[in-house]
Amino acid sequence: MENLEKLIMNDFWAGKRVLVTGIAGFLGSWLADELIRRDAEVVGLVRDDLPNSRFAEVGIGGRATIVHGDLADFFLLERILNEYEIDTCFHLAAQPIVTVANRLPMSTFESNIRGTWNLLEAARHYGKAARIVAASSDKAYGESALLPYREELPLASNHPYDVSKSCTDLLAQTYAASYGMPVTVSRCGNFYGGGDTNWSRIVPGTFRSIIRGERPMIRSDGTLLRDYFYIEDVVEAYLSLGQAADRADVRGRAFNFGTESPVSVRDLVATMLRVTGRADLEPIILGDAPNEINAQYLSSERARNTLGWSPRIPLEEGLRRSYDWYQKYLARSSKKEELIPSVILNSILAGHSGPAQLV
Repeated sequence: MENLEKLIMNDFWAGKRVLVTGIAGFLGSWLADELIRRDAEVVGLVRDDLPNSRFAEVGIGGRATIVHGDLADFFLLERILNEYEIDTCFHLAAQPIVTVANRLPMSTFESNIRGTWNLLEAARHYGKAARIVAASSDKAYGESALLPYREELPLASNHPYDVSKSCTDLLAQTYAASYGMPVTVSRCGNFYGGGDTNWSRIVPGTFRSIIRGERPMIRSDGTLLRDYFYIEDVVEAYLSLGQAADRADVRGRAFNFGTESPVSVRDLVATMLRVTGRADLEPIILGDAPNEINAQYLSSERARNTLGWSPRIPLEEGLRRSYDWYQKYLARSSKKEELIPSVILNSILAGHSGPAQLV
């Protein structure tokens, strides 16, 4: 039965022309890889070449049609949709890092907000009812006393990154409601897996510290509560949503995706240390994470009931798979990677010695 269901899912995407914005990114590379495996004709929008990315590692550039450009270029987006006769678009391209958004809010707004309305407007001009899945985030909800987040909650964000995702979310819903376009929204918890080389994130940064034999750093006080789910489950979530985007019970609606089993940052790091057999590497707690919401986790009931989606990979299994990838990746790139200079660490830490990774 499972093989039959897989065959049916493969048949849906076979021959379909699918645009993935942000294809060179972490999620984009995994999603494109799976779409190609299912015989979709993938077109990817790439702004910057990332030679050390998973996108380059697995050779997606040689298996998909790649267009170089920026979401700010409306006419480029219009050209891509029309010339390649796009059937489905997964809009993933964004500036995804909270700390970067705090430093550069305007750049984040340009990418995440203007880029979204450009794509949606280009799709409206295209007029061929291309299904669109817009990537929002659990952060779009802002801070709420009502947990877990459910899709009916208002979007009440306050900080630059969170607001950029709220705007992405609302723009997508606007085009569905006002123009009848088959647009839907994903709101995901934190996801992780091999291929994420943004070392400021908790999973990549901690694994790199462990592999180097360093004590990992926790940027916050360690009590922040989050969903963490494995990248392959995220890909299945997006494919399920993309396949159903033009259904009456999906069009214009947002869907939460998470594990429904939130863990604290401190507990996540402890699990990573246990999985890797390095419980001796006690983390360093910095207690400095501005503009972070204390508790965020999601109800995935709507996705479960409407799409039949639920996560399959337990946390420890996902972390083991991820650790295997980081071991191989860092072994290949060890000569290129530089440790954080001790002079910088000494200016950050008082009373702690040895290099460590900020997370």
